[in-house]
Amino acid sequence: MKESYTEIAVKNMVCNRCIKVVREELSKKHFDFSYVDLGTIYFDHVLSEKEKEQLKAILEKEGFELVEDKESIIVKNIKALIVQHIHHGKEKPEHQTFSGFIASEIGIEYTQLSKLFSEITGNTIEHYIIEQRIERAKELLVYNELTLSQISYELNYSSPQHLSKQFKQVTGFTPSAFKKIRLRKKLDTI
Repeated sequence: MKESYTEIAVKNMVCNRCIKVVREELSKKHFDFSYVDLGTIYFDHVLSEKEKEQLKAILEKEGFELVEDKESIIVKNIKALIVQHIHHGKEKPEHQTFSGFIASEIGIEYTQLSKLFSEITGNTIEHYIIEQRIERAKELLVYNELTLSQISYELNYSSPQHLSKQFKQVTGFTPSAFKKIRLRKKLDTI
């Protein structure tokens, strides 16, 4: 028999560190939850208004917000799909565009999703994808296990030059300058 869970959507919880922080804070406060996943906390019971208020306070203290309307939940799902694809390797069909992939996963036409996403976040889906790709590129650069060519291939850039150009537009640094700065910071902490 499948267990039934109450899902509470959480805005800004888009990475593994976020999940860890939320789990730790809920545990510290002895808050009864089942598990935490990208953008969502699962409970095996329906939360009372008092519990929702406590949860809201815990999350806001850490920079997160409860998502309570349908449109915000759709946006949260779009963000989670993008993060899962870019950071966790969730595959889309080989010849499907990212916009087609998102629309098929959410079950709403991409033009509607794009408009909704922009209205709620003040950002386009395309720009959010670029931000996430650059965040992933930063992680891979810091790990120092892949070349820039390998990183650009992994993140579906047309070339290392395209990645470098976009990286500089977003961060203000070239990938090599970013890598040097991160290395210097690590050495300063030793």
